[in-house]
Amino acid sequence: MRAPLRMSGIDVLGDIAWGSHFCLFYETKEDLCETLVPYFRSGLESNELCLWAVTEPLTIDEAKSALQKGIPDFDEHLAAGSIEVLPGEEWYINSGKFDWKRVTGQWNEKVREALSRGYEGVRGSGNALWFAFEHWKDFSEYENGLDKALASRPINLLCTYPLAASRAVDVMDVVDAHQFTLARRNGAWDAIEAQRPDSERDTEAQAAAATLVQLTPREREVLTELVLGARNKQIAHRLGIADRTVQVYRSRIMLKTKVRSFAELVRLALAAGIQKGTEPAPTPIPRGVRAR
Repeated sequence: MRAPLRMSGIDVLGDIAWGSHFCLFYETKEDLCETLVPYFRSGLESNELCLWAVTEPLTIDEAKSALQKGIPDFDEHLAAGSIEVLPGEEWYINSGKFDWKRVTGQWNEKVREALSRGYEGVRGSGNALWFAFEHWKDFSEYENGLDKALASRPINLLCTYPLAASRAVDVMDVVDAHQFTLARRNGAWDAIEAQRPDSERDTEAQAAAATLVQLTPREREVLTELVLGARNKQIAHRLGIADRTVQVYRSRIMLKTKVRSFAELVRLALAAGIQKGTEPAPTPIPRGVRAR
């Protein structure tokens, strides 16, 4: 039986499946906190053991302050060990070295700890480029190996990268190493992916269209509204149904299409030819990466 989806806490994503490994490029501290606070709040509400490995541009105190403002009873969760906020150097680096196998093992050990303590699983996040480029090769291997290591495990990981410190070549590596990638610039969202040949896009379009054939007319109608950027309440009003019914349709669509997140669902719909509505032009993305 397919495992139930988890609330991501991030509007543009919606629900995600266990084993999701995704990343965020952010522009400001505010962008980072406005993403991670609801992400962890949803994790705590869903009985998940949470861990945030904090690095520059945030300090531990700034991260805890943001969490206190956005999460009811945060101090109680912290005291109970339901969420850990620790220095990224402590999590990633040992004796001045980055050992990707050791860090992957730490995540798996955290899963074992969570399950033994009665949690549903683990929700984690870490800021990746704080150690600049001296460890980039090892860190790239770590990111690429996480999908395999986390497959079928009750854990979701959100890796975060500061746009200002990310070289274009690294952005492309990061996009390729994750299931899906988001960019947040001054409060605005973009979904980004690496440039692919036309032949690959054509194959994806055919597969996407075949996947969406199984949806009912009403489900396709809801999906179209979602791709156009409408919120649940707006869709409910337009279609004359309850807010909760929209959420039921949304979950049913994701189960039928077997996607891991709302962002992946939007990508599938766009590949199948469902078009977005008119949107403001996004801030340019580094060369070699294109917005979807």
